[in-house]
Amino acid sequence: GYHADRWKKMLIPYSSPTKAYFDTSDKDPFCMYNYLLDITTWNKSIRRGFIKVKIIDYAGNTVESQMNSEASTFQQYKRVKILTGFHQDIEKIAKISLTFSTKNLIGPKYKLRILQMKLKSLNNPKR
Repeated sequence: GYHADRWKKMLIPYSSPTKAYFDTSDKDPFCMYNYLLDITTWNKSIRRGFIKVKIIDYAGNTVESQMNSEASTFQQYKRVKILTGFHQDIEKIAKISLTFSTKNLIGPKYKLRILQMKLKSLNNPKR
């Protein structure tokens, strides 16, 4: 990503028309830290719902992602990639917690069984 005060200097050298998208939050200091969540599930039946991610560092500091606006579909042994954003960055992650929700108030509660999970920082890809 680019800092808002430097984006023009970074994008103008390109000869073709360029689009710039800025992801901001509604809380001060308005920046978002984006991660790509890559999940492989092993539920036998298809699950459709929303994932909320919570990351915790070794000092116990916790940040929680916003709920995605669109539901994801999870099938057995199929990878699903979800873009998730946080208001604060955690440098050294000690623990990752996921909450799966169908947003249905009536009916049974479903579990999402995770076979493999990878969380990659898009702001700091070497992490």
